[in-house]
Amino acid sequence: MVDVTTLDEVDRQLTQCLGIDGRASFAAIGQVLGVSDQTVARRYRRLRADGVLRVVGLPVTKTAAVTNWFLRVRVVPGSGEAIAAALARRADTAWVQLLSGDTEVMCSLRGDPREGTAALLARLPRSSRIVAVTAYSRLHLFAAGPYNLKLLAVLPAERVAPLRPQSRGVIAAVNGSHGEPGELDTALFAALALDGRAPYADLAAATGWSESTVRRRVEQLRDTGALIFDLELDVTAFGYHAMTWLWLSVPPSLLAPVGEALAAFPEIAYATATTGPANLAACAICRDEEEFYEFLTRKVGALPGVERVETAPVIRVIKQASPIAVPGK
Repeated sequence: MVDVTTLDEVDRQLTQCLGIDGRASFAAIGQVLGVSDQTVARRYRRLRADGVLRVVGLPVTKTAAVTNWFLRVRVVPGSGEAIAAALARRADTAWVQLLSGDTEVMCSLRGDPREGTAALLARLPRSSRIVAVTAYSRLHLFAAGPYNLKLLAVLPAERVAPLRPQSRGVIAAVNGSHGEPGELDTALFAALALDGRAPYADLAAATGWSESTVRRRVEQLRDTGALIFDLELDVTAFGYHAMTWLWLSVPPSLLAPVGEALAAFPEIAYATATTGPANLAACAICRDEEEFYEFLTRKVGALPGVERVETAPVIRVIKQASPIAVPGK
């Protein structure tokens, strides 16, 4: 684990810039930060090598054949680690987290809605240590991204504006319609899942295309919202040690305004309307338990129409956004 004291202002500014555009050139970032591109490159490589951050390229699909689920898997105490590790090895898990003192695992699965939840749950590891499973289907995304840039922002919006890509972004891409990736994009997405900043020459070698074709295809996928670049972070390196899931029950007539208000809080990294026993799920990130308590009582508690809130702390993040785990990480 990287000590928060080892990250200086330039490291934090660089992280913010990469969250805005993970493939921004070192020269463009250096111009925003007022440092050389060599300095940016050196800082980035150190942060990545230390496990503080990783840029990943991810496909975005929103068709009748693909949907997104996340599961709460309740387990026998002491067995969460093994079950989480088994889920993390699967290619169809987008992220895996250990919750509630090793008694619960949260994971996101990509599945075919025509299969139904029974087929989805059948693909879980066979284990007598799994006590119960609750499946949620994402209905509408209110907030997502690299653990919420509002929380980690150290530069004003106008300073980093030149880095903002001319695409619709993650939420518009997920909630809207766009052209879908084809079979020939499989190798491209696999390479970008390992390293979202992979040079075009490396991407060309992975796909068998020319560099110009790869460059054109990446830009096309980004422009249509079919490809996004996310930032996987070790938030503890930035001083945030309390990550907590919240499940809220809200009257349907208030779901949209409450979801939007919740997503606007800087502590919220992820918020979505869901099916299941609660209709609004969110992940909050705070510096410590006391800060989360203040957030829960003063901000969440003040939202109109919230009938019930359940919380569960994240003990450890096993796998993040990319469906491909990096060896040794």
